[in-house]
Amino acid sequence: MTKETFTITGMSCANCAARIEKDLVGRNGVQSAVVNFASAELTITHDPGIIPGDTIAGLVEALGYGVIRPEPDGELTFGVRGLHCASCVNTLEKKLLEHPSISTAIVNLAAETGFVRYDPLHISAADIFSIVHGAGYTPVELHRAEMANDDGLRSQRNWFLFSLCASLPIMLTMGLHSNRAAMQLTVLLATIVQFSAGLLFYRGAWSALKNRSTNMDVLVALGTSAAYFYSLAAYFGLLGPHHDVFFETSAMLIAFIRLGKYLEARARGKASEALRKLLHLQADKARLITESGEKEVPASVIRVGDVVLVRAGDIIPVDGEVLEGGGAVNESMVTGESLPVLKKPGDLVSGATVSTNGVMRIRATRIGEATLLAQIIKMVREAQGDKAPIQKFADAVSAWFVPIVMLLSAATFAVWYGMLSSDFLTAFRYAIAVLVIACPCAMGLATPTAIMVGSGIALGRGILVKKGSALETISRLNMLLLDKTGTLTRGKPEMTDLVPVSRSVDPAKLLECLATAEAYSTHPLAESALAAAREAGVEPGSAEEFEERGGFGVTCMYEGFPLAVGNERLMTELGISLTPLAKKIGELTAAGKSLVFVAAGTALVGVAAFADTLRPGSVKAVAELHRMGISTCMITGDHAEVAAIVAQQAGVDSFEAGVMPDRKLEVVKEYQKRGMIVGMVGDGINDAPALAQAQIGIAIGGGTDVAKETGDIVLMRSDLMDAVRAIVIGRATLSKIKQNLFWALFYNILGIPVAAGLLSRYGIYLKPEYAGLAMAFSSVSVVLNSLLLKRTENTM
Repeated sequence: MTKETFTITGMSCANCAARIEKDLVGRNGVQSAVVNFASAELTITHDPGIIPGDTIAGLVEALGYGVIRPEPDGELTFGVRGLHCASCVNTLEKKLLEHPSISTAIVNLAAETGFVRYDPLHISAADIFSIVHGAGYTPVELHRAEMANDDGLRSQRNWFLFSLCASLPIMLTMGLHSNRAAMQLTVLLATIVQFSAGLLFYRGAWSALKNRSTNMDVLVALGTSAAYFYSLAAYFGLLGPHHDVFFETSAMLIAFIRLGKYLEARARGKASEALRKLLHLQADKARLITESGEKEVPASVIRVGDVVLVRAGDIIPVDGEVLEGGGAVNESMVTGESLPVLKKPGDLVSGATVSTNGVMRIRATRIGEATLLAQIIKMVREAQGDKAPIQKFADAVSAWFVPIVMLLSAATFAVWYGMLSSDFLTAFRYAIAVLVIACPCAMGLATPTAIMVGSGIALGRGILVKKGSALETISRLNMLLLDKTGTLTRGKPEMTDLVPVSRSVDPAKLLECLATAEAYSTHPLAESALAAAREAGVEPGSAEEFEERGGFGVTCMYEGFPLAVGNERLMTELGISLTPLAKKIGELTAAGKSLVFVAAGTALVGVAAFADTLRPGSVKAVAELHRMGISTCMITGDHAEVAAIVAQQAGVDSFEAGVMPDRKLEVVKEYQKRGMIVGMVGDGINDAPALAQAQIGIAIGGGTDVAKETGDIVLMRSDLMDAVRAIVIGRATLSKIKQNLFWALFYNILGIPVAAGLLSRYGIYLKPEYAGLAMAFSSVSVVLNSLLLKRTENTM
C-alpha cells in the first residue's frame, strides 16, 4: 500500500469533503481516504497496482473538483529567478535539453517557472538545478499548494470587493422603484453580480447535484436564485402589477457570503501558519567549499558529501556533520529548545537551524526530502490530514444537513403562505432566509482547524504530532507507562560518589588513579569515570602492564606501584580488605548504585559509585501527571531493588521490574484489559512494539531521523515534561473541538427558527441578506475560536 497526499481545490464546505471520501472509500485497492476540508488535502492509502494515483485524481476531478498532484518521479517543476525576456527562455531550455537524460524542458517567462521531464536513474533534481545555475539563473523549489492558497485568498478578496462595489448602488436605489433609469441600473448590476461573483456557487451546486449530493453551494444557489429570478419576473411584469422587487437581497447575499469566505480563508491560513513557517525556514543560499575556494550557490544544488561553510548568523542549509570549527546553534525551530546548543567537530547539525556564533565547516549528509526539516513538514501535513474520532459525529450530521434544511425551507414557505395566510413575498423571504442561514461549513471546520492549531503549537515546543487523532486520544489518557532507562533517567551511568578511605587520601589523586586504569578499559562504567575526571579537570596518567579481566576489573602499574580498579570479586581475589569502608559501601549498595573499588598495592584507597540518574524534569513531570489525574507505572529490565529506589525517587505510582523488551507489550495489554486508556513513553525504536500497542505511543528523544520513530507523538527533546505538555495541548484541543461543535449546532438550532420567522411576533426576524451574513460569520467564528488555542502556549 502507498500513502499519497493530493491538494483539492473547489471545495466549498464539509459536504464536499464527505462526498469525495464517499466516492473513494470502498473502491477496490483503496484502504482509506480522508479529506481535510480545512487544509484542502486528500490523504489516501491505496494499492497503485490496482488504482494508481492518476486514476484517483481523475475520480476527484470527475466529481467537479480540481486536483494538484504530487510531482511523479522523473518530473520536476521549479521556480526560476533571473528571467528577463524570451531570449532567456530559449537559452535556458536549450541548455537543459543538451543533457541526454532530459527529454522535455519548458520554461514559462510569465510564471517564472521551469518544467523538466528526465530520467531519474541518470540525473537528479540537484543536477538539474546545477545546470540552471550554470546557465546564469537561480533555481528555487516551488511549493505549488502554498502558491495556490495565496492566489485563492487574493481571488476571494477581489471577488468580495467587486460584489460589494456592485451591490452598494443597488442598496442606494432601493426606494426608487418608480425611477426607470435607477431600476435599469439595479437590474444590470444585480445580473452582473449574480452571474460573476455568484457563478462560483452555481458551479459548486451543479457539481454536487451531478454527483447526487448536496452542499452549501446548493443552498446559496437556491437562495440567491430565488431572490434574483423572482425580482426579475416582477420587474418585467410577469407576476402581475404592483409586485415588489428585491434585487438587493440576492446581490448583498452574494457579497456577504463572499466576505465570509474571504475571512474564513484568512483565518484558515493563520491556523496552518506553523506549517507555513516551517516551509520558509529553508535556506536559499549556501557557501560551498570547492578546490578553488569558497563559492556562494543556491542551497538546492548542494549534494551529499559536499562541504559548506557556515558563519555566525547563517541558516545551516543542509543536515550534516561538523568537520572543523564550532559554535552555538539555535535549534528552537526544530526542537523547541530556546537555548543555543554548542557544536564541535563530529556533532550533527540540522538544516534550517541558525548558527549564532563561530565558524563551521559542515559535510552534507542529507539533502532535499531526506532532511529532518523535510521529514517534519511531511509528518505535520499527514497529521493535519488525519481525522479525529470526534469528527465522525460532524460527518454524520453534515451528510443529512442540506436535505433537511431544504425541507425546512419548503415547510417554512408552506406554513406562512398556506396555514398562516401570509402574503407570498413574506413567506418567500422567510424561506430564502432559512436556506441561506443554515451552515454546514462550521460543522466541517470545527475539528480540523483545532487540530491544525493544536499540532502547530506542539510543533513550536518540539513535540511532533504524527497523527491528528492522537491529540484527541491523549486527552483521554488515564494510565501512562514510563520506560526507566532513557525516559525517566538519563540512560547512561554517571559517577555520583567518590569516597576516599581516609582524609589522608587526596580525592583528586584518587580520581587520577581511577581514570588512569579506566582509560584502557572497554567497560560501560569506564566512560563515565573518564567523563567525571574530565569535568573535574583531572587527566589520566600513563600506566604499564595493563590487564583487563572480564567480570573483575583492571590491574596495572602506575608510578611504580600496583593499581587495581574493579568490583568486589577483584578485591577479594587480591586479598584487599573492604572493611575500612564497610558502612559507606552498605549505604551505596542500598541506594542501588554500582561500585568500583580502587586499591594501591595491597590497601584499599577509595570507592567510586555510579548510577543512572533521573533526568532533571522527571520528578516534576510525574507530579504534574498525578495532578492531572493520570496514573503512572515505571517499566524496567533492572532488578527489583534498583527499580524500587528509582520509582521512589521519581514518585511513580507503581513499577514493573525485570521486564524484557518483549514483555513490555504484554504489560500494555494487561492495563488495557482493565479498561484503561494507556499511553507509553519510551525509545521510539527499542520500545516499538509497546508504543504501537498503546492507545497513544510517545517516542522520547526523536533525534535527527524522526521518520524511523514508532509512535503517534515524537518528543524531539529528551524531556519528560514535553509529554505533559502534549497532554495539555491534547486536552485544550479536544475542548476547542467540543466548543466548536456546540457553537455550530447551537447556531443552526437558534438561527434557523429565527430565519423562519418564529420570533417575528416579538419583532425579531432576519432579512435574507443578513441571514447570509450570519451564515458566513458562523464559519469564521469557529476558525477564530480554534485560533484562541494559541493562548495555551502561555500556560506551559
